[in-house]
Amino acid sequence: MIPHPRGTRVRPRLHARLRVRAAALLLGLGLLTTAACTLTVPDGASDEEPVTVLGPWTEGQEARFTKLLDGFGIPYTYQGTAAQREVLLAQVQAGTAPDVAIMPGVGELADYAKQKQLKPLNWLADRDLEKYDDLWLSRDGDRPFHWVPVKADLKSIVWHRADRRPPAGPPPAAAWCVGMGDDGASGWPGSDWIEDLVLQSQGPRVYEDWATGDVAWTDPRIAGAWRAWGALMAKDAKAARKALLTDHRGPAKKGGGLLFGGGCTLEHQGSFAPLFYRRDQDPAAFVDSAALLPGGPYPQRGHEVSADFAVLFNDTPEARRLLAALVSYEGQKRWTQDGEVFSARSDILTGGARPGDAVNSGIARRLTGRPPGAVGAASPRCLDASDVMSPAVRDAFYEAVLLQLAEPGSDPMPRLRGIQKVQKAQGAPAAVRRVCSTPH
Repeated sequence: MIPHPRGTRVRPRLHARLRVRAAALLLGLGLLTTAACTLTVPDGASDEEPVTVLGPWTEGQEARFTKLLDGFGIPYTYQGTAAQREVLLAQVQAGTAPDVAIMPGVGELADYAKQKQLKPLNWLADRDLEKYDDLWLSRDGDRPFHWVPVKADLKSIVWHRADRRPPAGPPPAAAWCVGMGDDGASGWPGSDWIEDLVLQSQGPRVYEDWATGDVAWTDPRIAGAWRAWGALMAKDAKAARKALLTDHRGPAKKGGGLLFGGGCTLEHQGSFAPLFYRRDQDPAAFVDSAALLPGGPYPQRGHEVSADFAVLFNDTPEARRLLAALVSYEGQKRWTQDGEVFSARSDILTGGARPGDAVNSGIARRLTGRPPGAVGAASPRCLDASDVMSPAVRDAFYEAVLLQLAEPGSDPMPRLRGIQKVQKAQGAPAAVRRVCSTPH
């Protein structure tokens, strides 16, 4: 699309016209992809070429992000899309890659880095880099690294209505708010269930080895997680089918997300889930997930985390300035100030939480590996496993989740062998080797 300028005129820049179609993987589950462009040019900046930014945020989240960018005083063009993987690939192949791209899949970003498409980020100021644990940067000494998180999220948690205390052990399927639908990656919420089950039942070492391909998909420890999730959903065919046909954000027209949109009482979802809850509903709270997962209760062996990572395709002075501002203390503080966005920086512990906001404070502390409780206690954090995997393996994972949910009581082994074949076909080991970390 070609953006419509606001304010001072700038020189025209080529933008690919893209139509992205997200096909349903199963049972007619299909949703339209949304995309939008915003061009902002500060007064007096007509001689500067706007920095092109591709990101995952649309609608209200786009408005929040572009407000942040507006404050940097750097002309930019922002394109928001829920299918940034497909849009980015099309732009790279067309020779019109954005200057800055933001996306969660580090496995995919590692492929771009291997192809020499990404520019190193070692030039970022040490005062900022030292606030991001090496887990987030995949940094190894002085070797070049290519991505940095601009937004982080906590997983391995379960949301509940604040006035309804969750049970002490695993609840039945009907209690869970579950939706597999997404604009461009249906099935990923189910992958989060499997990943969390592997982490809590087997621990960070097995989780990391599985995510990087050193533990096979057919390994009994991995298959056990699939069977535990399948057994939960097999006990309630109605709940399983509803989960398969439901968008993870809840009914878009009614609002309320999943937790406040029906009769379920628990949602296994990341720290971004409250963005979908209606503001006029009672507040939500969260607990760590291990005690409630099927086959448990398990000890809480760590927390899965994810992030939206920024990369640089075109190394220009303006793009460097914008990216440096995004990851700086000042930029991250403004981005998180309302408590609905969280940072991976260790010096922004409250996530913008208002005084006394235990929910946001608890999320932020777990993201930095130091949950409330014993002084000095540190909790392992592991990157979302599917985000670390190569795109082909990740997509096979999502599809297998949907197929398993369609027949939840069936043996998962044929599907796991299928994913293993895809992984073997990739040949090379995972580009991202460091998946779990315990802060010192």
